This record gives sequence, C-alpha cells and structure tokens, in this order.
Amino acid sequence: MHDAFFRYLTKFVSDPLSDEEKALIKRTFVPHRLRKRQFLLQAGDHCRHFAFIVKGAMRMYSVDEKGAEHIVRLGIEDWWMGDRESFVYATPSPYHIEACEHCELLLITKASVDELQEKLPAYREMRLRLDERNIMANNRRLTSAISSPADKRYAEFAACYPELIERFPQHIIASYIGINKDTLSRVKRQHNLK
Repeated sequence: MHDAFFRYLTKFVSDPLSDEEKALIKRTFVPHRLRKRQFLLQAGDHCRHFAFIVKGAMRMYSVDEKGAEHIVRLGIEDWWMGDRESFVYATPSPYHIEACEHCELLLITKASVDELQEKLPAYREMRLRLDERNIMANNRRLTSAISSPADKRYAEFAACYPELIERFPQHIIASYIGINKDTLSRVKRQHNLK
C-alpha cells in the first residue's frame, strides 16, 4: 500500500524519495482497511487519524436535527479524508466519515504529520500545494452554493470531478452540491446530462 503513496508524493517533487525517506513514511503511515459502510470517524469522536485513500470511496457528512445528511466531502483514490479541525485541535468532530466502497487506507496521526513536516521536504511541499488547492476548491464551492442555480452547480461539479459522478449515488452527489435528489434528476433530464 505504501507504494501508492510514494507514487502520489512524487507528483509534488522532482527528486525521487530516498530509502531513508521511504522508511520514514512506512513507519508513520499505518495500513488500514474498511468494509463498505464502516466508519473511520463518527460524530462526537476525536479525529485521531487522517487517511490517505489507496483504494475505495468515502464520504464525510453531518446529520441535522431532522435526521437529514449533509455531505461536506467526498474522496476516492489519492485523496485525503479526515476532519482537519478535530485532528489539529483534538476536539470532538461533528462529522461522520464512512466508507462507500471497500477501502484500503494509510492512516497517519497528528504527531506523525508533525514529524514528516519537520523531516521530509517532499511532504511539506505536498501539504503546501494541497492546502492551496483546497482553499481554491472550497471558495469555488461556496460561491457556487450561494449564487448558482442547481443546473449550474451540477454542471460545474461534473466538469471538475467527472470521476466522482461514476463512483457515488445520485443522492450523495445531490447532497454534496446542496440540492435534493429530485431536483438533480430534473436538472439532468432537462439538460440531457450524465
């Protein structure tokens, strides 16, 4: 499983990883498997691990007082999953993180993240670039949610993340873009969208 992370990390740096760096990564990331519908995190728990998804699909969501689920993050291979606020500040999470498919993960603790940040330049570079991308993606999503009609939200989502359309059921996609599944069905029919 670690080889998948080595390949991923080399997308962010030009120099190959040394044997010592690979050994450090193997020591800090712990392989873990989840079956479909198993939880990595449940609301009220502290997010003790961040997960790199080697194989599978996951969702992070909250549940409101009426029992409705609100998807805040989706993830597939080569994506990260965890509640960053809970992970960093050791606070209870308001989110559930669930496997939507059988998953193979590499888990890392906060102490191990800190160690990699200090000792592994490739990891620091990866984190910096991912943080930049996440800020931009979150800003686009927020702008879309507060100002775009349903058809435009779906079209933007499908253009940015076509691989997610294939992996997640329609009701999860609808929740992620902030509409109900009936609205999504109507939008797809009206615009002959996939």
